[in-house]
Amino acid sequence: MGTHVKATINTSDHSQVGTKTSRRRFHAIVRAGVAGGLAGGIVIWTYEALVWVGVQHLMPLAGIPRNATGLVFGKSFQESIGIWAYVIGTGIHFVFAIAWGVLFALIWPYFRRRGYEATFVALFYAILAWIVMHVAIAIASDNHPNYLDPGVIIGGFMSHFCFTLPLALIVKRMLSSNTAETGA
Repeated sequence: MGTHVKATINTSDHSQVGTKTSRRRFHAIVRAGVAGGLAGGIVIWTYEALVWVGVQHLMPLAGIPRNATGLVFGKSFQESIGIWAYVIGTGIHFVFAIAWGVLFALIWPYFRRRGYEATFVALFYAILAWIVMHVAIAIASDNHPNYLDPGVIIGGFMSHFCFTLPLALIVKRMLSSNTAETGA
């Protein structure tokens, strides 16, 4: 009888340890995704400043933070809210950057176990992210560039490569150090 009770208690202890480990892993995934998403969000804005503003002269530098507001809600709304377009646009940009970062961090362990390099996965993830985001923008608003124009597509893919590559490297590094700590 005592052995049976001891075995039950021991099984319960393993369940609690497993839950704590799973919770720690999930928190590590979210932390890695947030960090990677924020870094990617900063790098893509840097790319836009250098290429879209500096080289192609597509918009003024001040137009970058408010761009998301116009894409999502339309140009007239963007103009009507004044300085708030910068705040809302920055919020939209970084909320989506973090969401894409957490999603990458959630799927990365699957690809890591199969031997894929993070930057290789990031290339395809960039294309997927650009397509999903711009289909959503096309549905939500009529204020967007021609997404069937090859120049827009190539420029969009390039900017999203600048987003997903640092994202992938940060997630890879943060989750590999977490794996070593938790023994997963």
